[in-house]
Amino acid sequence: MGIKEEVFYEGGPHVGDLIINILLGFTVICLPLTVGAIVRALWLRYRITDRRISITGGWQGRDRTDIIFSEVVKVVKVPRGFGSWGDIVVTLKDGSRLEIRAIPRFREIYDHIAEKAAQKTGRPLDSVKA
Repeated sequence: MGIKEEVFYEGGPHVGDLIINILLGFTVICLPLTVGAIVRALWLRYRITDRRISITGGWQGRDRTDIIFSEVVKVVKVPRGFGSWGDIVVTLKDGSRLEIRAIPRFREIYDHIAEKAAQKTGRPLDSVKA
């Protein structure tokens, strides 16, 4: 029997990221970006709960990264796609960074992560709003 978690967001990257990168893929210069967007669309999945952030990705979705909110030191959001989706960078206590790329509803998710991390650490979070 596991600990109950309330899921805030579960899903993959925003479909607009894939569409824009496929359109840019008709140029040879942007072909690597297109391949990256296709791989993200196929195998990258995010799960953000009230306790942790889980990212499943890598080749054929074989890699999994879990972090708990008490390890979070800083959160930064960057809007993309005309504000329809964005990237979130979470900095941990050991200095490592976790990138959440092309996530829909990024403003709500950013607020959720910042709020939960501040609750778990008991101090204000170093956050930069873009």
